[in-house]
Amino acid sequence: MDKNDVKNRFEKISGGMSGNAVIIDKETGIEYLFSAGSGGGGGLTVLLDRSGKPKINQDYH
Repeated sequence: MDKNDVKNRFEKISGGMSGNAVIIDKETGIEYLFSAGSGGGGGLTVLLDRSGKPKINQDYH
């Protein structure tokens, strides 16, 4: 997957100055939490619903 594929497939739907953002996969609707570290590192994890399944954004359902 090249940079253009990433830019077209994923969208930041919320985030602030703290380095955290919610990102959505526009193909699946699954939401992820991205957290950027102060030292240049970061992490990405899938958000889960109440039943433990990946959270699907309602706009993409």
